[in-house]
Amino acid sequence: MTDALAHTPASDGLAEEFLLELERRTLDDPGVTRDAYGDGEAAGHALLAEFAARLELPVTVDHGGNMYAKLQGTSSEKAAWVIGSHLDSVPHGGNFDGAAGIAAGLAAIANIKRRFDRPERSVVLMAIRAEESTWFPASYIGSRAAFGLIGADELELPRKDTGRTLATHMLGAGLSPAKLMQDCPFLSPSAIRGFIEVHIEQGPTLILEDTPIAVVTAIAGSFRHREAVIRGAYGHSGAVARRHRHDAVFAFADLVSAIDLVWAELDASAEAATITFGEVGTDPQLHAFSKIPGELRFSLDVRSGCARTLDHISQALGRICREIEGRRGVRFDLGPLTGSTPAVLSTELQEALHAYARRRGIACLSLPSGAGHDAAVFAQQGVPTAMVFVRNDNGSHNPDEAMRFDDLDCAIAVLTDLVSERQASD
Repeated sequence: MTDALAHTPASDGLAEEFLLELERRTLDDPGVTRDAYGDGEAAGHALLAEFAARLELPVTVDHGGNMYAKLQGTSSEKAAWVIGSHLDSVPHGGNFDGAAGIAAGLAAIANIKRRFDRPERSVVLMAIRAEESTWFPASYIGSRAAFGLIGADELELPRKDTGRTLATHMLGAGLSPAKLMQDCPFLSPSAIRGFIEVHIEQGPTLILEDTPIAVVTAIAGSFRHREAVIRGAYGHSGAVARRHRHDAVFAFADLVSAIDLVWAELDASAEAATITFGEVGTDPQLHAFSKIPGELRFSLDVRSGCARTLDHISQALGRICREIEGRRGVRFDLGPLTGSTPAVLSTELQEALHAYARRRGIACLSLPSGAGHDAAVFAQQGVPTAMVFVRNDNGSHNPDEAMRFDDLDCAIAVLTDLVSERQASD
């Protein structure tokens, strides 16, 4: 590492300033709410435009609403480095999920600007729309839109809280869904040297290992049933014998137990997966204390970094549902299927990030990501892609996220080194 880089400050407080102001503008006690294609996300993008202006970085917005702040390189024919993450949040979420990556990108570009004034390759900070699928039932809307991967049918997806379509929300944000469908994709894989996303870790590993950062090896894919239902028959709780019942709750209990056994077998074989029944309930208009439940609704979220493992669980799910239907006299309707494909990240960039961490004396692990990230879309488009996790206490998707700014500085340092030292035609 050059002497100049060795003494490059990590962020000069820029990242912290951005994140604290973002929290102030989007506070929705408890936590923050930055709704996708809504006022909260728009506030984040407006703040980024202000900080970009301070760094004299021109800003562009594509038809999907993604924002790009660009440090122009001296060689326009060379593929650019893209640093990015998202600015939307879950309702009443934490301030750092996604936004820490934008803050890191701002600080890294400020460092590179001081180092080179103008680097050989352009460096672009991308603020990505609608990463959190809690708003619309689709994964990675903003990043897929940038590559022209949004289908016309997806524009009709309703937002969970408003019931209004994605197209309607985009129009409300001053965007043109028609142009998104008609025009060429904004991003081309061949024009990107590499994509790097900094993100808080959403599990406890770095906290437990007392390590500030990790380089991500792969991003899990998923399959999801958001609107599944079990239909049986209502009846009097004291008048219907077990053999005559069609009890939706007992059928659901059978499903959970059987799927958990599948998961335990995979876990024992070191095949990583997560399985979550996140929403479960009987109909409050029809259920009662003395009534056999004739219907139960649930959601299912299955994730793994291995497509084969996802397929194995999916096949087991179908088999188990059929067995329970025959035994309990119920019917399963799993509803629409959504999901994403697992992504393996660039080994070249992983090795480089580890090398820069070692040079700076920063402890650094290798970890897979069980959560999905926009980086997966870039990797699947053939772009060399890397992620850096930052230590974060109390998990994520809750108001208690507790990332340390000193740890974020570690991520900013290795990000700055990677983009600064790999400016040549490698």
